[in-house]
Amino acid sequence: MASENCSDGGLDPNPCYLQKFRLYETRSHFYMIGRDKNGTVWRVLKIDRLEPSELNILEDSTTFSEIECSDLLRRIHDGNRATGGLKFVTACYGIIGFVKFLGPYYMLLITKRRKIGAICGHTIYAITKIEMITIPNSSVQSNMAYSKNEKRYKKLLCTVDLTKDFFFSYSYNVMHSLQRNLCKNEKGLVHYETMFVWNEFLTRGIRNNLKNTLWTVALVYGFFKQVKLTVSGRDVKLTLMARRSRHYAGTRYLKRGVNEKGRVANDVETEQIVFEDVPEGCPTQISSVVQNRGSIPLFWSQETSRMNLKPDIILSKKDPNYEATKLHFENLARRYGNPIIILNLIKRCEKKPRETILRTEFAKAIRFINKSLSKENRLRFLHWDLNRHSRKATNVLELLGRVSDYALNLTGIFYCQVTPNRIPDGLLNLSCLVQNDEHFVQIHSHKSDDSEKLEKNVGSDKQNSTENVKPPMFQNGVLRTNCIDCLDRTNVAQYSYGLMALGRQLHAMGFTESQTIDQNSPLAEDLMVVYEKMGDTLALQYGGSAAHNKIFCQRRGQWQAATQSQELFRTLQRYYSNAYMDAEKQSAINLFLGHFQPQQDKPALWELDSDQHYSVGRHGSNLLNEDARTSFKRSLSDGNILCPMGASNVRHHQPLSENRDVATHDLPEPSPEMPTRDISYSRFTPRLSCRQLFGDMQDQFPESNHICYENADECNCTNFDMDWLSSSGNSCDGDVYDRSTTGLSAEINEIIGAELRIDTATSPSESGSSIRGVDRTASEVTSDGITNEYSEKFADWVTNGVWFFR
Repeated sequence: MASENCSDGGLDPNPCYLQKFRLYETRSHFYMIGRDKNGTVWRVLKIDRLEPSELNILEDSTTFSEIECSDLLRRIHDGNRATGGLKFVTACYGIIGFVKFLGPYYMLLITKRRKIGAICGHTIYAITKIEMITIPNSSVQSNMAYSKNEKRYKKLLCTVDLTKDFFFSYSYNVMHSLQRNLCKNEKGLVHYETMFVWNEFLTRGIRNNLKNTLWTVALVYGFFKQVKLTVSGRDVKLTLMARRSRHYAGTRYLKRGVNEKGRVANDVETEQIVFEDVPEGCPTQISSVVQNRGSIPLFWSQETSRMNLKPDIILSKKDPNYEATKLHFENLARRYGNPIIILNLIKRCEKKPRETILRTEFAKAIRFINKSLSKENRLRFLHWDLNRHSRKATNVLELLGRVSDYALNLTGIFYCQVTPNRIPDGLLNLSCLVQNDEHFVQIHSHKSDDSEKLEKNVGSDKQNSTENVKPPMFQNGVLRTNCIDCLDRTNVAQYSYGLMALGRQLHAMGFTESQTIDQNSPLAEDLMVVYEKMGDTLALQYGGSAAHNKIFCQRRGQWQAATQSQELFRTLQRYYSNAYMDAEKQSAINLFLGHFQPQQDKPALWELDSDQHYSVGRHGSNLLNEDARTSFKRSLSDGNILCPMGASNVRHHQPLSENRDVATHDLPEPSPEMPTRDISYSRFTPRLSCRQLFGDMQDQFPESNHICYENADECNCTNFDMDWLSSSGNSCDGDVYDRSTTGLSAEINEIIGAELRIDTATSPSESGSSIRGVDRTASEVTSDGITNEYSEKFADWVTNGVWFFR
């Protein structure tokens, strides 16, 4: 998938990408002929068919022309005339991988594909047809190839529908964010080892053997949608991409919480990319923003029940020091940098404790972890009970928009101007960036040897330099959103974040004057449709039904009775899938990902118990066990969006705790800090720093008066008080300790000022963004880092933690 050398003499300046293939067979061998997009480079792969249970693959190192390749095939045919000669089998578009059950090896091929989008000229494809081909000749196959269990394994693997929700590209690394692709010149084998490549196990053998990825494609599972939008009379392309992690992957009730390696269930990275739709070959502007969703990182479970629509939540006490939770957040910090902002949408109180059990324990875990961290690296924990406010969609989206605004203030977005690749069909990399030389030197005033090389690479291309180029922006940190399933409520929050980010992306490109988009605008409706499709797709994959979209339906004004009927149907569909279908679906996933490898005289996959919360390896030697340290090290580097212009990583790449576990000893040391003072202030520079806005408030704030099912001292760990966002508060109905929200609202409004007052009758476009310092420079920031447009009381609260309430 990534670029490979097509010659033996070092790095080829013109990397090739084999995109079209033809498979031929003789009695003793398969011959795979691959060529690049333009038909100028031809390669040959030879697969032995006389081994009944082993895989022998040889690659001819010669680069052929079309005529030379035809001549080679003719000679192969002549040499095998006695046994039937050379026969054409099928045309294909890449190898998905090789798999073995109890008998022979099988080869999975893409035989039909369709284009679903393009990013900067790099085409993205979906699979429309696959074919499974048995490698050994029928005359040498053992009886095991025709056994009942072998057939059942084949049938089980085929239930993984590769023609649905899988996507790939030959020349663009879809498993990475745009920011990483542009800022890190990576290629080759490393891409397949990331957490988002689902056929990593199936391709492992051929990649290790050939030491290249010319013949295989890297499949990402999740969601991909690209649409054209018109903004101010100009066309832009919006791409929404969701990448599901293959680590701890599975179905709703069989994969919950976290495992021992810090990997969580339903871990999905969502990326929203916007770029100017210009003719091919012209420079363009492009922007992206990444957010994350994932199960609550605790050891918890729900037993599948055919008698109960809502099984009890079982919380395990096996990890009192929250080691797995800490590993998960260390992973996030290395992938995205700091700050890590956690938006927890689960219920705050219930008549029968279910979600509240997890809320209490999650808050305890965050508080415990934060105690060992410096203030600037502490997790920013936002708890907001979305269900309580879901009766009115406008209010929900308004409040979530404010949360999104502050999260974006902290993390920023990625933006740059790019020029087409000088290498035809080459990977996006740093050489694509259009740079202003003066700005480039400014952000590299403290640079490493690698960044000097990168500077030379960009600076040498005089065609890429212009006097009026906008400086690039980078995203540092991520918003992590969860509810219980990370499906329905989470998708609403992610849409709200996407809408707020879209306003900033379009503003950075100069398409709009405002950084916010009116919720009632056609643009917001178009984006909602895309996020709704993504929500339905991810919900079907994990939960077994489309998402519950009550808030989206309300926003569109859909008839309430129709919405209720739809919600009931989806509830029943999800129940049926979880109770009757998920066990087989989980087994198929385990087989596809290589978590289970069948062996003779060992229990079959369908004879084993659920693998909830445990490494599948607990069942015996027939299960794949990765080296924990190696796996965790690789996981930590996956999906990293932080590589600003070769200056590499800032200090928040350090682990969350100074006391590392054994599993992290071999992790690469963080690169030298790139001081933020050396980066010119952009229009997206937050008005408040991370520490100022989400400081360690838990020790300064008195406990909120609300119902908790465990010690209130332990459970109230929200270190950003969300009640000031809403005059309705966020407590329980009937709570005898409920505060008087009327008086509270007045006091908060007095402190914060008119700008942050929430008026549900005012649209975002009328109230304006909470970022007014569009072209603000360093001189407009006060010595404390707080702009003078806030009241003194609010500034005092941010700086010193003064409590809102008397």
